[in-house]
Amino acid sequence: MNAPPIVDPLEALLGGKWLDPDDGTPLRVPIRAIAIERTLAHTEANRVAALGLGRRLAVVSDRNTHAALAGRIERALAACATVKPVSFDASPHADVATTELLREVCRGVDALVAVGSGTINDLCKYAAALDRKPYIVFATAPSMNGYTSASAAITVDGHKQSLPAAAPRGVFIDLEVLAGAPARMIRAGLGDSLCRSTAQADWLLSHRLLGTPYRSAPFALLAADEAMLFDAPDALFGGNIEAMLALARTLVLSGLGMTLAGGSYPASQGEHLISHYLDMFSPPERGVYLHGEQVGVATLTMARLQQAMLGAAAPRLRPTSVDRQELVRRFGDEIGPSCWDAFIKKPVGAAAVAALDERVAASWDAIRSELAAVTVPAARIARVLERAGCPATPAAIGVTPEFYARAVRNARFLRDRYTFLDLADDSGRLAALFQQ
Repeated sequence: MNAPPIVDPLEALLGGKWLDPDDGTPLRVPIRAIAIERTLAHTEANRVAALGLGRRLAVVSDRNTHAALAGRIERALAACATVKPVSFDASPHADVATTELLREVCRGVDALVAVGSGTINDLCKYAAALDRKPYIVFATAPSMNGYTSASAAITVDGHKQSLPAAAPRGVFIDLEVLAGAPARMIRAGLGDSLCRSTAQADWLLSHRLLGTPYRSAPFALLAADEAMLFDAPDALFGGNIEAMLALARTLVLSGLGMTLAGGSYPASQGEHLISHYLDMFSPPERGVYLHGEQVGVATLTMARLQQAMLGAAAPRLRPTSVDRQELVRRFGDEIGPSCWDAFIKKPVGAAAVAALDERVAASWDAIRSELAAVTVPAARIARVLERAGCPATPAAIGVTPEFYARAVRNARFLRDRYTFLDLADDSGRLAALFQQ
């Protein structure tokens, strides 16, 4: 008997032929082209011209990404369009003010061409969404999974949020460029990828306890490439193109999973809330750390927390004693009220928590059996971080154990997503694990 053909989920998704594992319907993503190749040199103009972006293109970069790739892209696209170079002198921030500046500079163009990774990509996709313009992205580092997502991490009034944005019309990844990225950025991409298991467990917990919509498709997309990363994370360094291909595919497929889910749910749960707290409240003297570096440390924290909770008897829940005034005290007059508005969407009051407690007691054995099947042991995540030289402790990302403990205990109040941070805190177990 002949073996069934191996279906590449990336190719199948672009062709509208990948079948949803939940109901068997064909799925398609709103991206017309994704190229992940050893090199894209001398092909950029033809690839971009095929997407019909218009004649006036803004090529957006910063000082570092211009040197890495944007200069080459500007020269290449001059063959098919009028190019407006837009290069930030320093590392920009993905916030509302910078977005408005970018929109003003790009007012007369037909489309945006992002050349960069996290911040540049987020700024371009958010600005493109606000102005209803197409955008594409040329990756410069395998440092995050947002290249193919339709959301952007934007800071609004000091509060980091995941906002609806434009999905790219095209995503172009030159593996030689990615392999030449700083090792720290490669490690950040690996750290961001490791959260699949903790994010899936958090999302599935919310689904079982609160009826939150959940899809298995984002995780099915990742299975094959994730296994390669876990087995040989150290192969990512030294110019190994095959290993870089596995990481690039994982990041791209993770972003597509977010697009299919209509939000960042499958790739951003408790571990990202901890990272957001670090972004928002770290002392000014702390050094600069990459998103994926923080997420890697926070993923290990969440894996240990989930493992401890799933290995114990059903937690007994009690209403939180935190109120709006307390959150304003903790987070300040600007951020505190918005945190409260997000937090009260979760089960907070006595009646809601009592009903949830009954649900946990009745279904805990089934829930922990189901969640155990999708998690990765914390010890294995720790080994992957160690083999790749990634940060794995609070000290390695420039924070004290005391501050990190505050981050873990306060992260649940930043957004309305229900995670193991909420379950542990409302059952009195989070405080026992993380003092301060």
